[in-house]
Amino acid sequence: MNRPQRSSFSNPSRLLSIATAVPPFVIEQRVAETASRAIFGSRLPAYERMAGVFASTGIDRRYSVCPESWFTQTHGWPDRTAAYLDGASALFEEVVRKALESARLDATAIDAVVMVSSTGILTPSLEARLLPRMGFRSDVERTPIFGLGCAGGVTGLATASRLAQARPDTTVLLVVVELCTLSFRADRLTKADVIATALFGDGAAAAIISSDPRLPGIATFCGATEHLWPKTLDVMGWDVDDIGLGVMLSRSLPAFVEQRYRASFDEALGRLEIAHDDVGRFVCHPGGTKVLESIEAALSVPSGTLDDERSVMRDFGNMSAPTVFFVLERAIARGLPLKTIVTALGPGFTASYVALENAV
Repeated sequence: MNRPQRSSFSNPSRLLSIATAVPPFVIEQRVAETASRAIFGSRLPAYERMAGVFASTGIDRRYSVCPESWFTQTHGWPDRTAAYLDGASALFEEVVRKALESARLDATAIDAVVMVSSTGILTPSLEARLLPRMGFRSDVERTPIFGLGCAGGVTGLATASRLAQARPDTTVLLVVVELCTLSFRADRLTKADVIATALFGDGAAAAIISSDPRLPGIATFCGATEHLWPKTLDVMGWDVDDIGLGVMLSRSLPAFVEQRYRASFDEALGRLEIAHDDVGRFVCHPGGTKVLESIEAALSVPSGTLDDERSVMRDFGNMSAPTVFFVLERAIARGLPLKTIVTALGPGFTASYVALENAV
């Protein structure tokens, strides 16, 4: 039985702050389309039928840890890992400092760290390399999480909230860093690789969660749950070979969402003991324009309800796991309603849900 975390426990956890960051190099969508045609156009017979994806995504620009020239060169695992370490380290430090400053906390106030990333592989993991030089305590507990893809931000939020709730007065830092552009592959001639060049960007997010009632919070966690569909491993994920990670997108995700998401969502609300009509805001990971349309259709909400999601897509593209925090940041700035559901879809194929209650 999937038992959701409930805020009625003796140590409710609360969201204290969130922060977001992007790397310095801008990928304008029109430039990406030109580059993609130069890479794939003469080698992929069906390219022109696929090229419309650059317009249909609704993306104006994305951001990358590497300049455009990096993508015209050949790279294997060593190059990609070096770029991941450099780029992810810079984003980690930036976004963590922002989150701490927003919560008005020092690094020594953090008792545990949850680190989420699925676009690079490091051992020791990223947080182990960076926490000591950033002034964190030597007894800070670390939980690195890999493999959740786009759902990683929401599942990481649920994990961090449960860690905070498990012990009184515990403060947890969640860091989510994804460098999707490092998986762009010119050596593979697949539809998924063309879509990747049109859709994905790099970004990071951080959140601070605490069960210390003395610390002012934005919202209280009132539940978290997941749904894993059987026989759906081919929906999305990574192919791994000698060159690096290669994106795998083997089914029509918008059709899958429209047909099967609502039942999962209703079951999740049932486990969370929340009525559909009580949800004032859905904060969704914007996987793409068509996916957002399918979510609106599946949830029977008016078209355009997810406008913050669309604006994040326009300005940043799909950054995988951190993207939902860019949406949540905008929703918080507008003012959260009494009940908010934060949700994302990811490899597995899985749906992850977190329920927030306005702290006022």
